[in-house]
Amino acid sequence: MVFKGIPVSEGIAIGKAFVYAPFKPKIGERFISAEEVPAHTARFDMTLKKARAELAALQEKLAEDPDKAGIFEAHEDILTDIALVDEILELINDKHYAGESAIETVYEKYENMFAEMDDDLMKERCADFNDVKTRLLRLWIGAAGKNLSEMEEPSVIFAHDLFPSDTATLDRNKALAIVTETGGNTSHSAIIARSYGIPAILGVSGVMGAAADGIIAVADAVEGTVVLRPDAGEFTRYREKQDAYDRDRKETLKYLGVRPVTLDGLRIEVCLNLGSVSDEDLAAAEFTDGVGLFRSEFLFMSGKELPSENQQFQVYKKAVEAYGSRQVILRTLDIGGDKKFESMELPEEDNPFLGCRALRLCFEKTDVFKTQLRAALRASAFGNLALMFPMVGSMEDLYRAKAFLEECRVELRGEGCAFNEKMPVGIMIEIPAIALMPDLVAAEVDFASIGTNDLCQYLMAVDRLNPDVAMYYQNYHPAMFWLINHTAEAFTKAGKPLSICGEMGGDPAALIPFIAMGIKKFSMSASCVAPVKRLITRLTMEEAGHVLGRLRMMNTAPEIEGYLKSSMKRLLKEEAVCIQSER
Repeated sequence: MVFKGIPVSEGIAIGKAFVYAPFKPKIGERFISAEEVPAHTARFDMTLKKARAELAALQEKLAEDPDKAGIFEAHEDILTDIALVDEILELINDKHYAGESAIETVYEKYENMFAEMDDDLMKERCADFNDVKTRLLRLWIGAAGKNLSEMEEPSVIFAHDLFPSDTATLDRNKALAIVTETGGNTSHSAIIARSYGIPAILGVSGVMGAAADGIIAVADAVEGTVVLRPDAGEFTRYREKQDAYDRDRKETLKYLGVRPVTLDGLRIEVCLNLGSVSDEDLAAAEFTDGVGLFRSEFLFMSGKELPSENQQFQVYKKAVEAYGSRQVILRTLDIGGDKKFESMELPEEDNPFLGCRALRLCFEKTDVFKTQLRAALRASAFGNLALMFPMVGSMEDLYRAKAFLEECRVELRGEGCAFNEKMPVGIMIEIPAIALMPDLVAAEVDFASIGTNDLCQYLMAVDRLNPDVAMYYQNYHPAMFWLINHTAEAFTKAGKPLSICGEMGGDPAALIPFIAMGIKKFSMSASCVAPVKRLITRLTMEEAGHVLGRLRMMNTAPEIEGYLKSSMKRLLKEEAVCIQSER
């Protein structure tokens, strides 16, 4: 039986199926007598305490992984929200709802409210409310909990959907692949799968009706195919395909520690996109030339309170010390659009990606902005730190941001605080308006980095999180390459460094023309480092220039994508031939 879905994390897995069907309460509207009310309010109080204890245990278990622990901190905030608790108690006390009916009624009200919002991030809050509701009802009923940590052997996981708390208990060593009926490229399941390197296929309609525990399943997350109970021929074909994929992956991983130098001697910098300073994230420092993008917003999203200047200083200091003389580029707070958090109230906007986000928001919240700038300046005394402003749309934006930075320099000098007076300052180039005048930008900054995710979104006038218009989000569009080349020419002429830190910065195929444009620095997720280094070591500037020349004659995104990927495969095939001849 064959199903098709969206491959969101590449790989091929074959193994036994583990069908994850968590507790699903069936609660109807039920009422109680006045005499039963005290017992139900007491039982609700006890259920709340048990739920808090479970969440606290999960946070403690995941203490070394702040991102995952943060999921359960958010769930605890929902659980203890006084408005929700009061509404539930009001239904029990005043309207004589049974406790379980009151819990379901109140939580579903909020789930429906978030589901109707236009903001994709707020819609995702439905999963958190559903998660907390399910935990409360399970404890109320006294049902046993089920989570993904119960897998006894490596398996292909099948689920209708995975909530944040599901994946937080996941043992990555036992997850051969993830297959869900819902979700897409930007869903929680996709992000977790990619970060763990687990093959994943989402949006596989109807698969839960056919999957069963223990059956053999194939998850081809290269093509987006799921095969249940493969026959002998299918099994052999996919096993051969898996072996070939694994051999290539094993070969690619050999390049993790290799110096990224082209065949004709050009040194390319391969840097890391960093989200936190956990030991796991900083482990990639061994194999990378620096941090091309330190996403500071994750520090702001991890708690209910804004991080203090000293808290930020300690985090930034840890990052620069880990990289020593290698540069760490800190992006100032970039929230709004698809990123929001509890510690700051943000305006509700019909079009958040075009609204008050990133640098625009920092200009509105100057106290928050200056606190971060002061922390960054102080950390610059301990290593090679650079500062980068996101969402710059005009020269006025740049002048204004630099003026705030100078204010902070003056304050710190007056306080006798040490900092690097010559800390490099740059911008993200992600708004087409600023990309069209790169010569003016290059004269005012020490460096710049192209954020291809938002540059493509704004250039193509498409919401990159909206699956209904995904076909219009074309990062291989000819205009993308024209605009990036235009920017590269200006920065090369000015003698200023230019890098790429969006998703295309970790795309080996796209790097071929970018290197030909004179871009010598790329920043990416840790999983992209080895594939990118492998491609670089097989490339010459002559070959890159030839590819760029051919690309300039192409008119469509599919044509360019096909050509670049075939060029990459040809280079890697030539590598294999070269290795064979050397043997």
